[in-house]
Amino acid sequence: MIRLSDLALPLDHTPDDLEAAIAQRLGLAPGQLERFAIVRRGNDARKKHAIRLVYVLDVVVQDEAGVLAAHAGHSHVRPTPDTSYRFPLRAPEGWSGNRPVVIGAGPCGLLAALILSQMGLKPIIVERGKAVRERTKDTWGLWRRSVLEPESNVQFGEGGAGTFSDGKLYSRIKDPRHLSRKVLTEFVKAGAPDDILTEAHPHIGTFRLVTMVMAMRETIEALGGEYRFQTRVEDFEIETAADGTRSIAGLHLSDGSVLPARHVVLAVGHSARDTFYKLHDAGVHVEAKPFAIGVRIEHPQSWIDKARYGPNAGNAILGPAAYALSHLTSNGRTVYSFCMCPGGRVVAATSEEGRVVTNGMSQYSRAEFNANSGLVVDIQPDRDYPGGPMAGIAFQRHWESLAYTAGGSNYQAPGQKVEDLLKGQASSGEFGSVVPSYQPGVKLTDLSLCLPDYVMQSLREAIPVFGRQLAGYDHPDVVMTGVETRTSSPVRFTRGKDFQSLNTRGLYPAGEGAGYAGGILSAAVDGIRVAEALAEDLLGTAAMA
Repeated sequence: MIRLSDLALPLDHTPDDLEAAIAQRLGLAPGQLERFAIVRRGNDARKKHAIRLVYVLDVVVQDEAGVLAAHAGHSHVRPTPDTSYRFPLRAPEGWSGNRPVVIGAGPCGLLAALILSQMGLKPIIVERGKAVRERTKDTWGLWRRSVLEPESNVQFGEGGAGTFSDGKLYSRIKDPRHLSRKVLTEFVKAGAPDDILTEAHPHIGTFRLVTMVMAMRETIEALGGEYRFQTRVEDFEIETAADGTRSIAGLHLSDGSVLPARHVVLAVGHSARDTFYKLHDAGVHVEAKPFAIGVRIEHPQSWIDKARYGPNAGNAILGPAAYALSHLTSNGRTVYSFCMCPGGRVVAATSEEGRVVTNGMSQYSRAEFNANSGLVVDIQPDRDYPGGPMAGIAFQRHWESLAYTAGGSNYQAPGQKVEDLLKGQASSGEFGSVVPSYQPGVKLTDLSLCLPDYVMQSLREAIPVFGRQLAGYDHPDVVMTGVETRTSSPVRFTRGKDFQSLNTRGLYPAGEGAGYAGGILSAAVDGIRVAEALAEDLLGTAAMA
């Protein structure tokens, strides 16, 4: 097959137009095109009155070698790459060695467990939270009744933090082995919509993620995997050899048992702060890393659609519009949009009592009234939270606690209108043309009560800049809610080329919590890579597939 990329057609083109454009681009004679399949479809909305759909296609033609030769050197015409996944090794028939353990059942842990299961290694998955259905009920309990379950919420439980998000499935990671394709294929097998395989910016949405995660658990269990829900790792048993080499030996669990473990995937997510401290106390190599903090900003989705698509706003093919914005401020900090959720809502995402954290989510339909996005400012360890590898956790907790107080100490979020933030004054009274979606509710106040001065200064500079780029972004009634602190992990559990901890053999830091991913897809891909490395160490080259 031939991979044809960057083929652009008008938004209102017909199927016949697409076929004709393929033939024209490749210089095909009548009847030479046999069939084609859409690999990816995106849009080019730089000209709002002439939006184009942009395709990547796999094309079957007569005389493929001749067509490729005629386009030699053209980057947009090349042989179709092989994106199929091949297991690097498998356990021998009847294998009964030490079972690997996966800590955490988020996207990273889920794919690590799936790959290990498919290789015949029957992993044990230890998850501190509940199964996804029960977890969903607990999460709604915070949103509807202001009742927080510290072990079952947006951050903890089957599916991980990505379950309550927009379910975005794209990233900028380097992926020469096309592992992301393996992830998407497994998601479709588990019930995700087929279009995630072709859309340029695919997403799933929370409700579909819930059922998909359940289906993948059933697959893992059918292959011999074992889940232990509501089981927290309390401590790590580490052995030190005579030559000083450290190795993981077991896990102390919250039920009082000790689980022997020589190969452990650490996929705990970015909010497992107590686990981070236990690892640090156990001497596992850890370092501070940058992250970002800020607010969630909300606009009516119709404003964003009009600003991005002009007269084509509301077109069913385009769907609700998204945006990505960035600005380097005069104080040397970068302000940028983060985790943009078209047609979604802002949600309560704390995992600790007495703290307020915001996040965004959407359903697959993206049909709710508002668009929301994180509007965040970069934070650097040396500059903003010196004091060791765990100082970023204390930094996050400080501002989350102040947000809890500013919101009324009842899990409502503190909020402020753009007009008031730009003037440096507190918001009060009623909401205007933008009504926030956050539940349990938003209390209008002054966000400077719960964000550093340099963050407020950066936001005041960036918002008018973004308003010139995206009409309506800086409308006086636009509402911001705080605080967004969980953009990524504040720590990195450093690993070597073999994916093992730098100083603790058998421990495989993985995913977002370990500092090696940012989002569902990149975390899942990292889970595959770690599972492969673990299997190679556990089985050796004798089991190469």
